[in-house]
Amino acid sequence: MVRDLRERTGAGLMECKRALEASRGDLEGAVDHLRKSGLKTAEKRASREMGEGRVHAWIGPKARVGALVAMTCETDFVANTDDFMALLKEICSQVAEKNPAATEALLEFKHSETGTKLGESIQLFVGKLGENTQVARFQRFENMKGRVGCYVHHDGKKAALVSVTTDASDETAQAALKDLCMHIVFANPTASSRAEIPAERIERERAIYLEEVKGKPAEMQDKIVASKLDKFYADNVLSEQKWFKDESTTVQKVADATFGKGAKIEAFVRYQIGK
Repeated sequence: MVRDLRERTGAGLMECKRALEASRGDLEGAVDHLRKSGLKTAEKRASREMGEGRVHAWIGPKARVGALVAMTCETDFVANTDDFMALLKEICSQVAEKNPAATEALLEFKHSETGTKLGESIQLFVGKLGENTQVARFQRFENMKGRVGCYVHHDGKKAALVSVTTDASDETAQAALKDLCMHIVFANPTASSRAEIPAERIERERAIYLEEVKGKPAEMQDKIVASKLDKFYADNVLSEQKWFKDESTTVQKVADATFGKGAKIEAFVRYQIGK
């Protein structure tokens, strides 16, 4: 019964023994006991800061679909456990397969092995490890006219997911997508194109630049402000950034050379746990 309960809930050996004792050998009662225990622990620790965690990416066999999930906890020790990574991988595969619209919908999905709702699986994990743990963010991309790629940094705390429309071969695209994602992790762009940057942010930058050029001849002010805005775009817009492997060129030029003319970076996300 202990083995069955562990397989069903993922709880530890002693937690399962105590739950079966509390339910007097009733398996369903023991499951409920573990869920209630996990919920109480989760509620108790819900306000505790979560500065650690891991990110995990999943890419489909033909690279048409990809998902990226960031899950947070309190300490690096817990983030390094097999249980934490197993739960994170399960959640990531569910995001890729079922495309939830929000976290609330994601947590209603059932674990592929235990049949327990993902939200309850997290509660059981919190009850077992004793740390506040939550799904921080997730993203799923699908591109039937191109490829989806990812890169997860060696520390497991930084990652990027990108969708590119391209006619390039799978082998060429995958290598280029990984490099592009590495660039995103390194350079931390905030938008794919100028149009994605909110107008209010542009106006705020413009106002700062206008303040900086006060006192200069009027005919020079507009040129200086325009130049500063170009530099702002070059720092923040992915396609205009200097390529992380060669600052003499830009991301767009590299994309044209590797993905082919007409290729388009459709979307990207970059996740980072902690600082």
